[in-house]
Amino acid sequence: MSPLRFTVDHEWLRLDADGLVTVGITAFAQQSLGDVVFVQVPELGTFGAGTEVSVLESVKAASSIGMPLDGEVVAVNTALESSPELVNEDPLGEGWFFRFKPADPEALYELLDQAAYEQLTAEQADA
Repeated sequence: MSPLRFTVDHEWLRLDADGLVTVGITAFAQQSLGDVVFVQVPELGTFGAGTEVSVLESVKAASSIGMPLDGEVVAVNTALESSPELVNEDPLGEGWFFRFKPADPEALYELLDQAAYEQLTAEQADA
């Protein structure tokens, strides 16, 4: 089983050993967007699920990143501000956006697992 969880908005979430959750966009999302040219990382603080916390712009479109679950953003990837291409080069690694402390860690398991996310992207690719 993949340690990652996914949102229908193509964000990945990884529960780290310290209990924090790291968030980024999936390879599917970054391929759809094309070359990322700007990233605005979120502010630190507490946000409700669904709140827009970050913005990215690509050669094709602007897109917002929402807070996937209720929680407190405790770290941001400031490297993206000067090197937004990290999102394209390594979306599941160095291209992460932020880390947060979830209000309810168990809520993470209500999100899509790898198989469900692959089914979603297959359906969207066929549409």
